[in-house]
Amino acid sequence: MIESTAFALSTVAAVIPTLLYIGLIYWVDRYEKEPWWLLTTAFLWGAIPSIIIAYIFNSLLSMPIYLLTSETTGDTLAASFIAPPVEETVKGLVLVIIFFRWRHEIDSPLDGIIYGAMVGMGFAMVENIYYFVHVYADGGMEAWGTNVFVRSILFGLNHALFSSMTGLGIAIARMATNPLLRFAAPVIGWSTAMFLHFLHNFTVSFGNLLCLVAFIFDWGGLALTMVIIVWALYQERQWLRKYLVEEVQLGVLTLNQYETVCSGRKRSGHRFQTLLSQGLRPYWQLSRFYYRCSELAYKKHHFALFQDERNQQLIEDIRQDLTTLGR
Repeated sequence: MIESTAFALSTVAAVIPTLLYIGLIYWVDRYEKEPWWLLTTAFLWGAIPSIIIAYIFNSLLSMPIYLLTSETTGDTLAASFIAPPVEETVKGLVLVIIFFRWRHEIDSPLDGIIYGAMVGMGFAMVENIYYFVHVYADGGMEAWGTNVFVRSILFGLNHALFSSMTGLGIAIARMATNPLLRFAAPVIGWSTAMFLHFLHNFTVSFGNLLCLVAFIFDWGGLALTMVIIVWALYQERQWLRKYLVEEVQLGVLTLNQYETVCSGRKRSGHRFQTLLSQGLRPYWQLSRFYYRCSELAYKKHHFALFQDERNQQLIEDIRQDLTTLGR
């Protein structure tokens, strides 16, 4: 009975913050929402295969450390030097797959951050359930409540931060025209993810004083990521303004549509007004119209970078689609 209660409480304590964080991550993507099925795939990879694979390799690679040191020292060394490379590599595998299989979905640095964060949230949710259950069994409700606060609130976005660095590196490689940057960006992103993970695990291993250091670096990393997100959103808006003005001249968009498309605030207001006045179906059609407008701008940006036939064909297809949706 106690075990089932601990599992139920721990699941709720892990799932609810995760849903809130996912909602925040999804909201940040203002101009071109990533497909839900691919975001869900990234999340599930973090929640199931990543956890299993990481557990196996963490256990195997940590064995020599525990054989040569005490349990306390072994915990610190394994958490600091084994877990970060293992977990960030395993989480990053799905981001590499997305890059090679669905790279057309990565249109900006923000997309890489979002996919990486979704992988991290899946991993963090399942890991938190595991730790919450064990803390409840060992220390009771008081220790459980403290652990929930620390892992879900104080450090609740840690895994999202770590793997978003890998995603950012992959997205930069996707947009790069320089061959050296294409290779270096994912490596730097992955290395940054491992370093931040190491720094967190190492500092929290030494108690309350260094926990403050972990808090400063973790939230500093999140603040820096938010700066990158704001910059990426600004850049995306500039792409909309630059590449869609031609569509007004071609008659694909009206001037009013162009001005609304280029403003996240105006888009949201128009969609909400449409939902209230016309219902769900016109709302979804309008959402689809705005999504395709953003996609058109991004594909034109990609064509300007790479001059490839695929994006040129996609541009023509989206124009045809917008002609229908915009009526």
